[in-house]
Amino acid sequence: MKLIITFIMGLFCATLVFSQEVVKDSSKVEDTKYREDQFYFAITYNLLANKPANVKQTGFSSGFQFGFIRDFPLNEQRNFGLGLGLGASINAYNNNIFVYTDDVGNIEYVNLSESDIDYSKNKLSTYLLEMPFEVRWRTSTASEYKFWRIYTGFKVGYLLASSTKFKGEAGKIKNSNIKDLNDFQYGLTLSAGYNTWNFHVYYSLNPMFSQDAKIGTDAIEMTAVKFGLIFYLL
Repeated sequence: MKLIITFIMGLFCATLVFSQEVVKDSSKVEDTKYREDQFYFAITYNLLANKPANVKQTGFSSGFQFGFIRDFPLNEQRNFGLGLGLGASINAYNNNIFVYTDDVGNIEYVNLSESDIDYSKNKLSTYLLEMPFEVRWRTSTASEYKFWRIYTGFKVGYLLASSTKFKGEAGKIKNSNIKDLNDFQYGLTLSAGYNTWNFHVYYSLNPMFSQDAKIGTDAIEMTAVKFGLIFYLL
């Protein structure tokens, strides 16, 4: 009988200790100073807007973005704040603008749809270092990791490198670091969704090319529009 009573008392004490530990752990989860610092990566479909006459995209043009955003809550509930980040993007644009170097080393542009040149591939690629700035609203709490979000803002990109690849009857032609591309490319962003899955759109506010890039006498004032999915990881 004494053995049974001793066992029950020991079990009761162990239960109290375990309960105290659980309460202590849960207090750690309820962090009133939590931040939504996040790694992100996005997959986009890239469109070209404001194209010159007879310029079109050919095939699927994709993009990939990744980086980290630091969160700065602005209210007591911490469901509204700002975000500042650093990341990079890789972008491809399949189109019919042929880029080549003439006999004296100048970059020239030809609309393949208006020429007799047959081709199977013609792509422009850009590689950007990016800094996103966001105004952020979400339904998150210190213990809830699945929530609705709307992040809108502005992104500045610096062109690290660029290239073009052509494959056709003229052979394989490659160019790198196209000088007519603008070094700084910036635009508006919007990301919205629930939990991991979020819709993302980027709308460029300045042309990809400088005024020096022309097809004949027409300036190439194309801008980029990207839309797809963005994923956030805490």
